[in-house]
Amino acid sequence: MLENVEQIDTPRPNLAVRWAGGLWRHKWPVLGIALVLIAAGLGLARLLLGPEVVAALVQRGNLVQTVVASGHIETPYRVEIASQITGTVKDVLVKEGEQVHQGQQLVAIEASELQASVVQAEGAVAQAQARVRQLRELTKPAADEALKQAQANLLNAQAAYERASKLAASGYGTKATLDDATKNLDVARTQVRTAELQVFTTSPGGSDFVMAETQLGQALANLNTAQARLGYATIVAPRDGVLITRNVERGTVVQPGKALLVLAPAGDIQIVVQIDEKNLGQLALGQHAMASADAYPDKRFDATLSYINPSVDINRASVEIKLKVDDPPDYLRQDMTVSVDIATARRDDVVIVPARAVNDAAAAPYVLKASGGRAVRQPVKLGLRGVGFYEVIDGLVPGDRVIPLATGVKPDQRIRAVLR
Repeated sequence: MLENVEQIDTPRPNLAVRWAGGLWRHKWPVLGIALVLIAAGLGLARLLLGPEVVAALVQRGNLVQTVVASGHIETPYRVEIASQITGTVKDVLVKEGEQVHQGQQLVAIEASELQASVVQAEGAVAQAQARVRQLRELTKPAADEALKQAQANLLNAQAAYERASKLAASGYGTKATLDDATKNLDVARTQVRTAELQVFTTSPGGSDFVMAETQLGQALANLNTAQARLGYATIVAPRDGVLITRNVERGTVVQPGKALLVLAPAGDIQIVVQIDEKNLGQLALGQHAMASADAYPDKRFDATLSYINPSVDINRASVEIKLKVDDPPDYLRQDMTVSVDIATARRDDVVIVPARAVNDAAAAPYVLKASGGRAVRQPVKLGLRGVGFYEVIDGLVPGDRVIPLATGVKPDQRIRAVLR
């Protein structure tokens, strides 16, 4: 009896425990079988449902069509600064790339001969001025007094002639006395005419006075010329700007007309771009553009299309355009390379599809639309093309899912489309 009780109380191994223990002893073979089963299940699911692909969502949005091109910065014009005289450069006062202001001295030319010419011209002016003063203060007053004296002598000669004439008529005077009176009267009249001519020539408008004033004018003109040539010995900036070229050094012998410096005037800045001829129909004056310098790609600034060349470059099949920059940033430099996006058209609140999902956009555009677990070929009618998107006029509605080209999915292939 006791033996039976002992047999009942003795614990026996649990079936689940024994099963787990068996699995643990054979864990690697079991794990391998499990992995094979899982892989087989996934392969079967992939075969039946198709691969998982990331789809793009068709939605509504604003679309801006742009023409993208590359160009360079330049001012509307550049000023070539040259010498107006022949001479030896005494000093160059600026460096290439330096910002200069209007009237600032740039180049000094040796000017000793020019200074001597100015001194000589000043002496000629002083001499001519003295001659005019002499006519006004001495010669003219003396001529006036001589005229008064001649007129007085004429009155005396006239009276003497009348007396001699009366005496000769009455028989009391001699013919010799009358002849002397007549001669003295003629001489007095001649002296009056001579004195009158002297007064006239020394008066304003007279020949002597006009000649003196002419000589003074010529002397002043020579002085102005000498002073101007002396001024040419110092070359100054015609306006504010940046010196972008320097072709002169101290000791250089310069000639008139040869450019020594090139100045890019401050203020107006423009972008010169060569646009592909096929985009010409999209361009119009006044269109807005965004530009960025290649050296500062994260900084963008506004520009406006201001010029379209009427001719086409036949060699490059391109058209030159210019864009005005109203508020140029400080970092822009002459000939700096920039990229521009010219907004040629805009559509608001339209159906848009990513460009990466559009096939054969130029001829017969279509997309692969995720529908019923398959990639269905869907023809579409496109409108504007913006940055990375197309406007869809017909064929898709917001919410549709389309398959990008990069996935490699073929039409009618089973897929599992997901959005990420």
